[in-house]
Amino acid sequence: MVANDWPISRLNMNLQGMEPSATVSINERSNQLRAEGVQIYKLGLGQSPFPVPPSLAQALRDNASQKDYLPSQGLPSLRRAIADYYHRELSLSYQPESILVGPGSKELMFILQLALDGELLLPSPSWVSYAPQAKIIGRPVNWLPTRYEDGLKLTAQTLEQNCENGGERPRLLVLNSPNNPTGVCYHPNELKALADVARRHRLLVLSDEIYGAVSFSGEQDSIARYYPEGTIISNGVSKWCGAGGWRLGAMLFPPQLQPLLQAMITIASETFTSTSAPVQFASVWAFEDSSELTSYQRDCRAILSGLGRHCWQRLQAAGAELPEPSGGFYLFPSFEPLRAQLEARGVSNGRQLADRLLGDTGVAVLPGECFGRPAEELSLRLAFVDFDGTRALAGLTNASRPEEHWLRRYCAPVVTAIDLMVDWLGS
Repeated sequence: MVANDWPISRLNMNLQGMEPSATVSINERSNQLRAEGVQIYKLGLGQSPFPVPPSLAQALRDNASQKDYLPSQGLPSLRRAIADYYHRELSLSYQPESILVGPGSKELMFILQLALDGELLLPSPSWVSYAPQAKIIGRPVNWLPTRYEDGLKLTAQTLEQNCENGGERPRLLVLNSPNNPTGVCYHPNELKALADVARRHRLLVLSDEIYGAVSFSGEQDSIARYYPEGTIISNGVSKWCGAGGWRLGAMLFPPQLQPLLQAMITIASETFTSTSAPVQFASVWAFEDSSELTSYQRDCRAILSGLGRHCWQRLQAAGAELPEPSGGFYLFPSFEPLRAQLEARGVSNGRQLADRLLGDTGVAVLPGECFGRPAEELSLRLAFVDFDGTRALAGLTNASRPEEHWLRRYCAPVVTAIDLMVDWLGS
């Protein structure tokens, strides 16, 4: 049998019709267009624009010779540092034995769903990979509606209504704050209300805190503070240490969920075996208390806060509806208020809008349907990270939020991209 005759019927049925990750695809398409000489503004992939902190990079160089297989659960000193970090930052108590380290939080989320037998509950919109992972494994996904009036946050009332109608089947709720794709953070009173519903209905909660240290206020919170017995925390070094390509993630489990942790360790041992040894040894530094990291994160937050607010104001003034960002590096505007004029230009859904923006302005964004919004909705996700983070950090003279003249100098591609979008909308 030649390769071209290999029958598709032999593929896992769950994979039929699936495409590669939308964020990865838009990044590769943008790079290809740039290679062809097209001016592209990359607002599609959410990768930190900032360099890895110098001491963390040095730690990796110092540990380059580490070559042994480490425990599948992770390097003990790294797990201890992560436990100390959560006690220091959020007053949460975890033992190193209750932490699992993996090659990126994305991989750990996949094996979490593999180890569980239940339904996935996702606020709409949510990050692009939660639902496809569930589909690959064969788990049902239940999208929970959100409204722009509520900042696109899941409310306790909506969760309560879903649970009342959902029977007794096991459910995993994913909560991400600061949020990808909206840029919003959940407030303590909102987390407490959601925790009350989750406890009453015995939900399992995955608190995705990969952007926790990129909350613009500098204050982190977690639903685990209000529902510790039923919450798993996910984190890593990709967003707040600029080390996405290092692929280092971790999950923290309460004592009540130790059987689940043990099941995931078994899966880890039979799949990725262990996470890169040099990366694990180096990453101990990332979770320790240091003035260098504190200053680095403070400056990154100042730049992202100023840039996010500028983009939010410009799009809002142009007629878009969107929540003000309070963490991370994303915006999720709806252009429904401009539907009539966009339909007159042949644009009636989010995918058409994203395609037209790319073709007419060179601005690469993703349609809202990639994140669980209705296909007909005129919504987009923007990642405002297309700038030289090393240069921006060097040009920051104080820790206050920079003004427009500074942003136009140090974050020019993003500011220009928003200008082009606004001009296109008004043309």
